Amino acid sequence: MKNNVNVDISSAESEFLEKLQKIVDETIKEEDLVINNLIHPAKDELTPVQKISDKVARFGGSWKFIIAFIIFMVFWVTINTAAVASKPFDPYPFILMNLVLSCIAALQAPIIMMSQNRQEEKDRMRSENDYLINLKAEMGIRSLQQKMDLLLGEQIKQLYDLQAIEIELLKQLHEKNKAKKGE
Repeated sequence: MKNNVNVDISSAESEFLEKLQKIVDETIKEEDLVINNLIHPAKDELTPVQKISDKVARFGGSWKFIIAFIIFMVFWVTINTAAVASKPFDPYPFILMNLVLSCIAALQAPIIMMSQNRQEEKDRMRSENDYLINLKAEMGIRSLQQKMDLLLGEQIKQLYDLQAIEIELLKQLHEKNKAKKGE
């Protein structure tokens, strides 16, 4: 009877190890896919026009631009108001300056929007990477949970088997005691 118990325990143990190995293999496969997507993201190659729009947007949204623009406007107004005696190229209502400002705004706005759209795409890619990292963590947790369930199930099965063996041994002892008393 002892040999049967050892054979049952070793086959159950190997079955348990096979299940555990299967969980580990599946987890590694799933994590490799996520890691591959994180390590090798899509390439972000910019065209020369896109690089220029990024530079314009960076400069257009800086204090350098604001200060340079204020200095330019003050210079423009000063030149055209100081040249009252001679003929100014843009007299008082500064219509030419308004035209130049409108043209700059009309060109600068779409360029900045193109740059913002590309930045939004980069942010979306970062969000996808965050999602993949969270997914990887979730898969790790799920794998751990499966391993714990397997271990608990195996422990319960072993306890049940040991209890069955103990009951069998108690029955044998009881039979021996009965036989001794009956003699």
